[in-house]
Amino acid sequence: MTDTPLTAPRPRSSPLHTAGTILRRLAARPLALLGTLIVALFLLLALIGPAIAPYDFDAIIRGAARQPPSVEHPFGTDRLGRDVFSRVLWGAREIIGIPGLATTLAVFLGTCLGLFIGYIGGWVDELISRALDSLLAIPALLLALVMLGTIGPSPLGIVIVIVLLYVPIVTRVIRSATLNVRASGYIEAARLRGESAAYILFREILPSVLPALAVEAALRFSYAIFLTASLGFLGLGVQPPSPDWGRMVNEARDGYARTPWALWFPAGAIAALVIGVNLMADGLRRVFRYEG
Repeated sequence: MTDTPLTAPRPRSSPLHTAGTILRRLAARPLALLGTLIVALFLLLALIGPAIAPYDFDAIIRGAARQPPSVEHPFGTDRLGRDVFSRVLWGAREIIGIPGLATTLAVFLGTCLGLFIGYIGGWVDELISRALDSLLAIPALLLALVMLGTIGPSPLGIVIVIVLLYVPIVTRVIRSATLNVRASGYIEAARLRGESAAYILFREILPSVLPALAVEAALRFSYAIFLTASLGFLGLGVQPPSPDWGRMVNEARDGYARTPWALWFPAGAIAALVIGVNLMADGLRRVFRYEG
């Protein structure tokens, strides 16, 4: 007679099947689909924008200062004669790349830390959670201003700021989700089989918290974009001559009466991207809630 285990490992679905199901359910929600398409469009522009831009981002066109939108200049030109359309295309890479990298690091670190303290519990959980709560008590923009004022404005500085701001938030979300599943039967089955803590964390618990993680990652990305644009507007983001969208808005506001298009288009691009990410995040939340 062969012994059969009293409890079996939790069944897992194919990643491709799961991704296909999520995409189909997102497509069934018009606003979520719209948000996903907007995000996909901006990601495409970040990849190929510089290649299709008619001009370099810092090219000054003689005799073309303050030109309104036209066939030659779809977004018009600014007070110096730079093509706004080209600058928006060039700036897409930074407004998506920097927040994207920072969000990825914050989500990775926050996920690892949240899984660990949620699974271990006890005084370790209490100590780390209270330390993270102290960071969350400081307003995000104020902490960003203080840190960038100390280390200086640079892409690396923005990444560090976003990571430090969002690791505590992601950690709390993942910790809460881990607490909800760590007493489940399949977790106990893994312990009885003698699996290591790393195996239990990343092979058993992580798949169960992925819905919360996906939604939180999308929201953090949205906030990171807005924070990066805000820091650029305040002069603490990527420095000139880089075409940061936030800085473009700041440079255009003084001459708004004469060149309003120089402000409309970068501000509209920021708004469209943030709205798109938020719609996609809301769609993911509804999809995972439906699955749960």
